[in-house]
Amino acid sequence: MLFLSPALLGFLVFFAWPAVRGLYLSFTDYNLLSEPTWVGLENYAAIVDDPVFWNSMGVTLQYVAINIVVQTLVALLLAVLLHRFTRSMLIRGVVMLPYLIANVVVALVWYWLADYNLGLINSGLDAIGITRIGFFGDEQYAMTTIALVNVWRHLGYTTLLIFAGLQAIPHDVYEAAAVDGAGEWRVFRSITLPLLRPVLAFVLVVTVVGSFQIFDTIAVTTQGGPVDSTNAITYYIYDRAFARFDFGYASALSVILMFILAVIALVQMRAFRAGQSDLER
Repeated sequence: MLFLSPALLGFLVFFAWPAVRGLYLSFTDYNLLSEPTWVGLENYAAIVDDPVFWNSMGVTLQYVAINIVVQTLVALLLAVLLHRFTRSMLIRGVVMLPYLIANVVVALVWYWLADYNLGLINSGLDAIGITRIGFFGDEQYAMTTIALVNVWRHLGYTTLLIFAGLQAIPHDVYEAAAVDGAGEWRVFRSITLPLLRPVLAFVLVVTVVGSFQIFDTIAVTTQGGPVDSTNAITYYIYDRAFARFDFGYASALSVILMFILAVIALVQMRAFRAGQSDLER
């Protein structure tokens, strides 16, 4: 308990108390400059009729879908390639490198690279005769661009999680499949994927929850624009709280997001039977 106490203290101060305080503020009208005024369910009722909230949820779901699908599939492919063809620590370090760079730095670098007038990407497109693209300035491409930037940044971390899961699969299982004459695709579909299920469940829970909390990339590139096309739910919460000083309403939005993420995590854990492994059968 003595060794656990620093972590427990940090949890109580930085997680538990703010969560309880935020839940209370969600039932109040609070602007930081005066005492909270109890308003009951008024904030939640207003959210139901708030078109910006529903737009922000749609934008967030779009980001999550692109980010999770691309990141998981590419990370799975990279992990399998690392597991089959190399055990080099140098290559693992290179794969992991983008994750070690701060999100703000990554966002600024890609924002410069994809600039419509001066960016290297658009200069390259122009050189080969392709029309320049407003990656961050066009509402058609902005959220997709942000999602792919974050895929690049988090890909190494997800890859190494899956790679660790691959290393935990007993080699004799693959040897038995080879003796039975199973091909590469059959081995991957019937052995690798089922035995990776608990790891993939963990990866999906972590990445989905993290994707719903996208903020810093949006804050330093598009600020929710153009035309609210990147106004994700976390950026909308920030805007209501720190730009409009409507902390009661922002707290209600945060509580709703917390329950959404809790339900999604629970559904994922049960659907993937994350606590069970086929190796135990």
